Amino acid sequence: MDLNTPALKRLLDTWLDEDIGRGDLTKEALQNFHGQAHWVAKQKGVFCGGALVEKLFQRLNESVQINLLVEDGESFDSNQKLLTLHGPAATLVAGERTALNIAMHLSGIATETAKLVSQLKGTGVQLADTRKTTPGLRIVEKYAVRCGGGINHRLGLDDAAMLKENHLAWSDDMNTTFQSVRESAPWPTRIIIEAETPEQAEEAVKAGADGILLDELSPQVLHKLIPHLRDLASSRATYKGSKQIVIEASGVNPVELKEYADTGVDFISSSAPITKSSWIDISMRFEQKTNVP
Repeated sequence: MDLNTPALKRLLDTWLDEDIGRGDLTKEALQNFHGQAHWVAKQKGVFCGGALVEKLFQRLNESVQINLLVEDGESFDSNQKLLTLHGPAATLVAGERTALNIAMHLSGIATETAKLVSQLKGTGVQLADTRKTTPGLRIVEKYAVRCGGGINHRLGLDDAAMLKENHLAWSDDMNTTFQSVRESAPWPTRIIIEAETPEQAEEAVKAGADGILLDELSPQVLHKLIPHLRDLASSRATYKGSKQIVIEASGVNPVELKEYADTGVDFISSSAPITKSSWIDISMRFEQKTNVP
């Protein structure tokens, strides 16, 4: 994740503005002190947000120094120190809650992702996220998924075209809808079609889709369906799209990830790493203060 983009800087400022507003009314009590502190985990997990925390504090005061003891994407144990901070005491207090909130939230996502990814170990199938994210936090929540070992699906509607059930329900037919998108979108655009039945999946391949999202179909159905779809894709006319096709399973019960991985899908997409995750409990402990020189 590029931490120097204008969009991310605006995001950091938005977070800080929400909590600090017109200014911390307690800062005068700490104005003449430097402080030293550290973060400690109250439970085990996978860390995420350290790089953001460093940028966030430096938006308040560039003199703040942060030493990451655990890098983003690394596991930690309960009672383990995660990072140390040193700088103006007023700045450390002002940024404390915002920094902890985002790190606890993102570490929860990274931890949940890692748990699910562990079920796919050795299968060659990857776990992808979805667009079910907290408004305003998508870029960092998807970063947390990557820290947990997952991969990112499209970031937004402008990344790839996905024809979902509503598109198909409100259209005359799948082929006409597909061709209208193919003709209007920029040439590098990939078009994915969501299929809820084997018949829809077959129709999508024949239309020329670059990818098929198989939604809420059982592993038993997919075992028979996926080889058939790949055979169709290899024989379709090249003017309708690449002979290669990417097949993903979605609407999957997280406890059945291994069963779905064994069906021959390329990856599994799930909102669970974000929507089902819980915050990891992290505390900031102050160690000492010194007079400002």
